[in-house]
Amino acid sequence: MMRENPPNRRALSPLDHDALDRLALRYVERFATTRARLIAYLDRKVRERGWQGAPADPVSLADRMVALGYIDERAFAAARAGAMARRGLGERRISAALRAAGVGEDEGSALTPMIAQGALAAGLRFAQRKRLGPYAVTAPDRAMRERQLAAMLRAGHSFELARKILSMTPGDDRALDVLISGDEDFCDITNP
Repeated sequence: MMRENPPNRRALSPLDHDALDRLALRYVERFATTRARLIAYLDRKVRERGWQGAPADPVSLADRMVALGYIDERAFAAARAGAMARRGLGERRISAALRAAGVGEDEGSALTPMIAQGALAAGLRFAQRKRLGPYAVTAPDRAMRERQLAAMLRAGHSFELARKILSMTPGDDRALDVLISGDEDFCDITNP
């Protein structure tokens, strides 16, 4: 969607190669980003301001930024996945967010073991944040439990993990300790 300049602002001049290069440098200096996001940003700027000179090539400019090391998709993906896991989001939700951000398949698949390893901790953090399962104040009725299960599934957790966490009674520290310590036979959340 293209924004209109207010009538009291002067019109911005069309971009050229140098201006586009400056915009790209400013963007990667301010934001951790991916190659795909930089290309989308540069395309949007060319659409908004117009172009002057030889045809614009945001793809080659983004490739140059990657080659110079200004864009590191693996570091971006690791930071984003870590932040989402700390918020209590599950593997499916994290993978979807990384795909939406334009992270390549190689970088995303390299993080899969790390995400799977922290799935239990992320599920428990989500339950604690939302006061579900062992962190609830009172035991939920059937309808409430179904809503809680749906919330955990929307957060990207596997059905087995969500069912296991929600089946614990509120305040049951022993069951929580057993689940965390791994003494109980627990499902493999990497294969939901």
